Amino acid sequence: MKISNKFKYYSALALFIPLCFAACKKYNNPDAIYEDLKTSNVKQRKVLIIGIDGLGGAELQAIAPTNFTAMQKNGKYSFTTIKGVSDAGGWVSLLTGTGFAKHQILDDNFERLQDRDGTGHTSITSYRNVLDYITQFKTVKTGVVTPWANLRKYLSNTDLAPVVSSDIAVKDSTIALLNAQTNLGALIVNFRDVVAAGTNGGYTASNATYKASVNKTDGYVGDILTALKARKNYANEDWLIILTSNHGGSSAAPTSGFMLAYHPLLSQLELKKTGFTTINFKTSAITAIVPNDNGLYNMADNKDFTVQMQTKFNTANNYPQFLGKSTLLNGSTMTGWFWMQEGNTWNLEFGGSGNGGGGKQQLQMSGVLANGWHTLTMTVKYVNSTTRTASAYVDGVLKNSYNVSASKSINTTEPLKVGAFGGESDFYAANLSVFNTALDATTIANNVSLKDISKHPNYANLIGFWAIDEGAEGILGNKAPGGYNMFLGGQYKWTPLGIDVPAGTTADPTYVQGAKSFVSTLGDATALSLYWMNIKILNDYGIDGNPFLNQFELEFLK
Repeated sequence: MKISNKFKYYSALALFIPLCFAACKKYNNPDAIYEDLKTSNVKQRKVLIIGIDGLGGAELQAIAPTNFTAMQKNGKYSFTTIKGVSDAGGWVSLLTGTGFAKHQILDDNFERLQDRDGTGHTSITSYRNVLDYITQFKTVKTGVVTPWANLRKYLSNTDLAPVVSSDIAVKDSTIALLNAQTNLGALIVNFRDVVAAGTNGGYTASNATYKASVNKTDGYVGDILTALKARKNYANEDWLIILTSNHGGSSAAPTSGFMLAYHPLLSQLELKKTGFTTINFKTSAITAIVPNDNGLYNMADNKDFTVQMQTKFNTANNYPQFLGKSTLLNGSTMTGWFWMQEGNTWNLEFGGSGNGGGGKQQLQMSGVLANGWHTLTMTVKYVNSTTRTASAYVDGVLKNSYNVSASKSINTTEPLKVGAFGGESDFYAANLSVFNTALDATTIANNVSLKDISKHPNYANLIGFWAIDEGAEGILGNKAPGGYNMFLGGQYKWTPLGIDVPAGTTADPTYVQGAKSFVSTLGDATALSLYWMNIKILNDYGIDGNPFLNQFELEFLK
């Protein structure tokens, strides 16, 4: 079953996403709070953001255009920036500092998708753009130059927004603003020829048309840098230049982008994710869900399926349901299935109370959740109308089985969910997979340590695989041939575990204890801009991006 990436994103649910500012609500203007930076000069800090739509990090690295290569020598950069979900979605992430899991903007109209769960109760959440913060705290002019009318409209709060219709006009108008506007403090520039070039022959460095467009746009960037340095007051200005992309590839099938933070005093460094990073489901408030699976993960009363997840429990809590698709247990009443922690005991629970079936049926595996990472596997095999066998495996070894046919249908509208629900817990999770077949014992045992899920002998039966190792933002990408992304909710934090990895994850051979890990996201552009302009990033802003230059201040704060 193949489901498009775009369709996956439409399944997002705002109910489980932290709220920031409600739509139609007037924003409060808090007092200005500034970073306490040890500046040694009186230069005015300013920001130039240049976005090249459709330029992927891998393609940029392969093409290595002249001006970008020169800027690398004084920049911190990544070729693996987490992809934007679409043209508009990527730009909103870039300009608000939030991931799609929060801002929920996908389509070119820049309007938030509404009521995705069909309940009529979905709240609409809006996030301020970077220019809004800058104009609140700084007495400078802001500008945007883009041939995309919808993006210009989205940034209607800017001071300067010349109407242009081509990339060469973008370049010329940008240079004109730099020449004429002495009080310009923040400028956003958008080129779109590269994404258009990829429609004929592909978004790859091997496509001559695409490569030529990248090099041409790189030339425009060089012209803009020349104009910037020729400003009359340039000696008294301190510009940070952020070069990035809303995504690689097309809007319908985006790939990883790139990001470069350039400043003459920075030393060259490629920013990379090092070591293993995952989510610590430490409280019941931290969850990962598939908000709407359109029935894909409903297994009725006769479907075969397998669920596997690698876990590391840090405490021996009692009664949290830590994985499942089920209503909450109420005495012996429940509908669906879930996994429960009972100290170091792992319980499988089945019930069909809401569908005319029996209440809770429980299978216990004692003493299996302690002592580090374990691979927990559940298979459900329909034999006949009176026999449906659920089996539990730990690290590939069969522990116990029971007949769950009395539960009848386990269908429920509850989402597939990871997290401590119905109690508190403290555990890490990784490599969650769902198959629409009951794997046999030999296959389970032989693939406990499989590092590449695409090599699984039953890969064609895989309807969901979430590695849970993104390291940033709130989307857990589904890497199965069919299925949906998961979305994180609550005050989640990505936890670096270094080389402490589960069996299905390859330990980073380059990892050094204490080394810094950088997961580049589009939201970094907003975070870096506010940091650079000495505007404190408050928690209320909901910004996910990382102002990573604050870790390299010795290079530019002389």
